[in-house]
Amino acid sequence: MSETNRMILQFLGGAGTVTGSKYLLQAFGKSILIDCGLFQGEKKLRLLNWSSTPFDSSRIDAILLTHGHLDHCGYLPRVVKKGFHGPIIGTKPTLDIANIILQDSAKLQEEDASMANSGGYSKHKPALPLYDSEDAEKAIRLFESKGLNQWFDLCDGISYRFRYNGHILGASFIELKVGSKRIVFSGDIGRKEDPLLFPPERPEEADIVLMESTYGNRIHRGNPEKRLAQLVRETAEAGGSVVIPCFAVERIQSLMYLLWKMRKSGEIPNIPVYMDSPMGLKVLELFNVYGSEWHKIKESEFSHIAEDITCVTDSSETRKLATKKGPRIVIAGSGMATGGRVLTYMENMLGDPNSLVLFVGYQAIATRGRRLLDGETEIKIRSKYYEVRCDVQNIDGLSAHADQTELVDWLSNVKKSPEHLFIVHGEGDASRTLADKIEKRYGWKAEIPERNEIMEFEV
Repeated sequence: MSETNRMILQFLGGAGTVTGSKYLLQAFGKSILIDCGLFQGEKKLRLLNWSSTPFDSSRIDAILLTHGHLDHCGYLPRVVKKGFHGPIIGTKPTLDIANIILQDSAKLQEEDASMANSGGYSKHKPALPLYDSEDAEKAIRLFESKGLNQWFDLCDGISYRFRYNGHILGASFIELKVGSKRIVFSGDIGRKEDPLLFPPERPEEADIVLMESTYGNRIHRGNPEKRLAQLVRETAEAGGSVVIPCFAVERIQSLMYLLWKMRKSGEIPNIPVYMDSPMGLKVLELFNVYGSEWHKIKESEFSHIAEDITCVTDSSETRKLATKKGPRIVIAGSGMATGGRVLTYMENMLGDPNSLVLFVGYQAIATRGRRLLDGETEIKIRSKYYEVRCDVQNIDGLSAHADQTELVDWLSNVKKSPEHLFIVHGEGDASRTLADKIEKRYGWKAEIPERNEIMEFEV
């Protein structure tokens, strides 16, 4: 295989785990990153963000983003800090969301370093942020937006296009033509039935597929909206609060829409509903910017939602609201309860047996959300332990991720068997189960790569 017709693919993240998505493609003298995500969850994964990368950032020619979640774009400022200066390419709403996400992430990095230094609990003297706001701004200045369904050339021999994928506003899967090969990066695949977004499109041609497997071993069962209404009614009747740790992008907006509809129809009592996430409010505003090409909610409906649901902006309001008692619903970040304003509410209500912590999205291993769902009776928040006496529930069906059936179906339009199908972005059992289901349905063999594994192909 000569250098001119060789393609190298390296799985830098999102392999064996659902976080840190990062894939390096090298061909025709170009080096391209597809996604550039931050590792989250377990400490051993978070520490990877500080490790040296197996590539020279200054020699990456371009970065393509499937969508704006932190585990797909949150490492961008670090790469820029290390010398990357090429274009960061995505759909316009993806880049607008990434702008919000990166600014918030940089601020949190700075705050964490400051707290570590003032508290003296870091072994580093001084503790430094992974990246700061200036690094984030430098990354944002490299953003270059592209439309859906159009082919764009990166160089002779390499072209790409973005295709609608549901999941969150702006999300896409990416198709690349590299020489004679068609490569598909699934990104995160959305639901067939989503309150806000259209069903994802499906690829038709693929020689090589990188397929996410977040819910590769699960099916979203039952009626999630009915279950949500039931839990709200039961908690309100008991005089407790419902606190929903929620992802700021798409999940918060979906929950606001569903709760607004339920309160309007009488499915849930007319109790106060609060949305406490400055980032969530910014993303809500983006839904008004991007219309029918990207989502199915009318502008007038968002206006009604904003009128009926109280949006908390100042952190002093959070502290006051968190100490109040009585029936109410609070939606706040972060979605896995790893940080954010939801922790202030949890500090005040974990000990209340009449209240409910309700999770509505994926909970990664070792996160506070996963530990609560696994039944831990004490949870540490900000260096203090809290006894868990409240109810803790999870509604998988409200997730923005396709379930096992939807993932398998997403491949149904591919005309012929791919030469290679790689299962990525999933924990071990989820990836293996999805690989088995795909083989049973299509007869295709699937491979599960390890982090940093390198594959070579003739193109």
